[in-house]
Amino acid sequence: MTGSLKEYAHLYRLPGPWCSAYVDAGTGTVDTLEAADVRPGNIKAALEAQGASPTDLDAMEQALQPETGVPAPVSRFVLVHQGKAELNEVMPGDRAGAERISVDPIPDLLPLVKHRPEDFPYVVAEVSREHGEIRLHYAGAGAPVSIEEVQGDTEHIKKFQGGGWAHLRFQHHTEDVWRRNADEVAAEIDRVVSSSGARLVVLAGDIHARRLVQEQLSKASQALVSVVDSHTHTAGADPSLLEDQVNQRVAEQWATEQQEIMERLATQEGRANPESATGAGAVLHALQQAQVEVLIFNDAALSERTLLALDAEPWIATAEEESLAANIVGKVPAPAALLRAAALTDARVLLVPGPVLPKGVDIAALLRWPTGPAAPSS
Repeated sequence: MTGSLKEYAHLYRLPGPWCSAYVDAGTGTVDTLEAADVRPGNIKAALEAQGASPTDLDAMEQALQPETGVPAPVSRFVLVHQGKAELNEVMPGDRAGAERISVDPIPDLLPLVKHRPEDFPYVVAEVSREHGEIRLHYAGAGAPVSIEEVQGDTEHIKKFQGGGWAHLRFQHHTEDVWRRNADEVAAEIDRVVSSSGARLVVLAGDIHARRLVQEQLSKASQALVSVVDSHTHTAGADPSLLEDQVNQRVAEQWATEQQEIMERLATQEGRANPESATGAGAVLHALQQAQVEVLIFNDAALSERTLLALDAEPWIATAEEESLAANIVGKVPAPAALLRAAALTDARVLLVPGPVLPKGVDIAALLRWPTGPAAPSS
């Protein structure tokens, strides 16, 4: 899944140290309640042993207070800097990797990225002939981040069942009401899609209302629409059926986008001046030039390697002589350094398991412009 870390770039620019904790956060049973009560103190002690400051320890302990009312399993990622919790994310699901409690020279957001691979925004719109509910979701985030209600005109909302001219007049009026209501709902969907950058619109509800709303959407929104035959606002409806269908559509869209990226990478292979790079040396050189559009790597394969994080451009280096005029922030795990460089150069990131990349390749990139021709031999 590919996503941008640009929203964290301001954190990556700040000097360390940084305290982070990626832990279980469930409170669903007696055992987990007891664990939740002692967890903040245990994590504080672990960070203290690594040299965390008193203000950071207090901020972390406060941020890790038990989260109630969230169904288990649930995980938490907290990032503390200079006595403030810069991030405090409670995320549904078991941890996507090992528990991590550390003090680092840069923010290590790998646990957050792996747990929530992408802030994939999508819209679920349930529509009827007089009403629309538009929910903005981010994949993996659980509850919707916003819910917009559109209440249309309910006058003569049902077709007149008489006959003659009166019948036609009321029928036409009713259809006009439906269209006006659909237009209002479509306008709100367009607004949410535009403001959020949603990449999928799941349209559910009354079959006639769905058709009218879809017709009124902008071309940009229509291109994102996936219609599901579900209507949770009817008596006896099972909301889980719609949720299952939505999750399936999101997964399909994710898979399609990942496949498109890997196909783009494959088509560049063997070209004289490809818009791609493979292998650590070529990819790091492209990152240093802010040339990377999509950074693709297998974090598990790179977990034992380290890179230099720099306080200015080019942000990342393998050796001190590559740092140019920048200062070295620290030697850090390669995945953390790569995520930071991607965020600071506005590159998207795709984490993949080993078999996805060509044999022997752990890191690759799609580039914003092609690599230059090889220098002629003398």
